[in-house]
Amino acid sequence: MSIATQASQGRIADRAAREGPPTATSRRLALAVEDREFVFVFAETVAGYLLRIGPQARRELARWQARADEIPDRELRWCARQAFAKSGNMEGAALFAALAPDAHARGALRALVAFQTAYNYLDALSERPSEDPVANAAKLHEALLVALSPGAPHPDYYAHNPDRDDGGYLTAIVDACRHALAGLPSFPAVAASARGAAARIVDFQALNLAEAQGGHEALERWATAVTPQVSGLYWWETAAAAGTSLSVHSLIAAAADPHVDRSAARDLDDAYFPWIGALHTLLDSLVDRREDERLGQRSLLSYYGQPPADATTRMRALALSARDAAQRLPGPHAHRVILTAMCSYYLSSPECDTTEARSIAAALTETFGLPLNVAIAMFRARRRLRGLTGRHCA
Repeated sequence: MSIATQASQGRIADRAAREGPPTATSRRLALAVEDREFVFVFAETVAGYLLRIGPQARRELARWQARADEIPDRELRWCARQAFAKSGNMEGAALFAALAPDAHARGALRALVAFQTAYNYLDALSERPSEDPVANAAKLHEALLVALSPGAPHPDYYAHNPDRDDGGYLTAIVDACRHALAGLPSFPAVAASARGAAARIVDFQALNLAEAQGGHEALERWATAVTPQVSGLYWWETAAAAGTSLSVHSLIAAAADPHVDRSAARDLDDAYFPWIGALHTLLDSLVDRREDERLGQRSLLSYYGQPPADATTRMRALALSARDAAQRLPGPHAHRVILTAMCSYYLSSPECDTTEARSIAAALTETFGLPLNVAIAMFRARRRLRGLTGRHCA
């Protein structure tokens, strides 16, 4: 039985609804029980990742990295290697395998790692100069849609790209993802939602242009049009939510559960887009602030009025909405673990040494509580250990 299935049974909210309006004492008791349940799931997930998921993910990544080294074209080979500079988010994708039942966890993990490996490669490649950066990014990222469409033909992903000879690298990643997904029992139920989430990524990547390529005017128009009504989101927050792969990851993990239906898939996508996804991408922007400035790429985080105050206020609001969205899902503790791990991965980064980053970190640790502080400390220790052993850690 998956973590999601276990945690969905006998929810405290259901008991509270049966027992009538809560008293102050009962609310404190419920919170205490919730905290204990979350700590248990957190510890179980961390142990499962360290002992089972992490080693499997690193083997998958080593396989793709070896394949990247064989790419004939020098520019494409460089982009593929650059993708592994952020291998932390590839390993993070594998964490979603903790949501899958044991019988299908390995297949889910292979699909998760392959999808994120393709995402990282395409992201690096689409930032390279081309005659038509919008068309090039859109065609390249079409691979993400094909990766979620078993049996679909491969288009010419490099139709607008100046370099083409990848030795079959991208096709191999896409096919590996599709093969793994075909073995997951509920993939037909989540496929439409997953492809919808991937389509948002394609649009975001095609329109998220550097200043030299045209900037964010088209991105702003598109994001404004797709911002959910009454959400209260700014356009750049919607754009941030669209650009993340987390919704796809959650749906791949759900595909491993035989009991998931289309309604459950839509609920998952509604939680990750926009709330959890917006928080994810904006934290990534926080870490990449200096690099974006160096490359002439305007950070989405820079649209907030007077950092750190405005950014901190909005990030706190997004964190609260993300936490509440996770709490409404079946198996809420498992999704909260992933949310906590995601935040801690970014907030533990050495790049989070600015006044703005410290202010945002304080707001999020206040929102998520002690587990986030513990997770940040764990990630910092992991980075130091890898630094001492000479292993790369993004």
